Amino acid sequence: MRGLLSPSLMCADVLNLQSELEALDSLGVSYIHLDFMDNKFVPNITFDPTLIRSVKGVLKNMRRDIHIMAYEPQQYFDSMDIGEGDIVAVHYEACDDLRAVIGEIRSRGASPFVAISPDTAPSVLLDYFDIIDGVLCMTVYPGFAGRPIVEGSFEKLAEIRKLIDENKSGLLLEVDGHVSWDFCKKMRECGADIFVAGSSSIYQKGLKLDESIKRMNELVQ
Repeated sequence: MRGLLSPSLMCADVLNLQSELEALDSLGVSYIHLDFMDNKFVPNITFDPTLIRSVKGVLKNMRRDIHIMAYEPQQYFDSMDIGEGDIVAVHYEACDDLRAVIGEIRSRGASPFVAISPDTAPSVLLDYFDIIDGVLCMTVYPGFAGRPIVEGSFEKLAEIRKLIDENKSGLLLEVDGHVSWDFCKKMRECGADIFVAGSSSIYQKGLKLDESIKRMNELVQ
């Protein structure tokens, strides 16, 4: 399959979010990446759950790609209106009963992904391959945009890809963190399918959105 883009809304123009969403939707982008942080699991707060819910009413073609960086993520599912067509990534490190949380996502018609932070070993994913649709691999420490890529990230992506291919072919591998012009092609070569693009690529100052989307699509094919 071709590489798919998931632009990060937290890197967009916060004063013009609706127009940004509509522009991306018209450019054939597959997903819109929506980060939620509780200021406990990670030291930051981003979009309110009600804003993530509101995004659903604006989209025509894109799917919501919701990345919940919070403890007990299931407590936010109702307020975000999690449902059919959504990707929902929850962190291995943030759930007491990850299988139950994944089951709740599935019961709502959404696609469950497990997210792992840079210091988490890929081997933990093996226990969940039977009930998930994908993996989100963090290549920066979560919490803020613009952080440097963590050493060993390419090797980790390749390791996850190998685990998927050997154990549950068909799972998607999403990469989130410093998906830059310089790194995205290498990430693709390491097996990434979905690319969370933000401040190090499509949202760089001085670039037109349509041109940056076109350039990124070409690099991740």
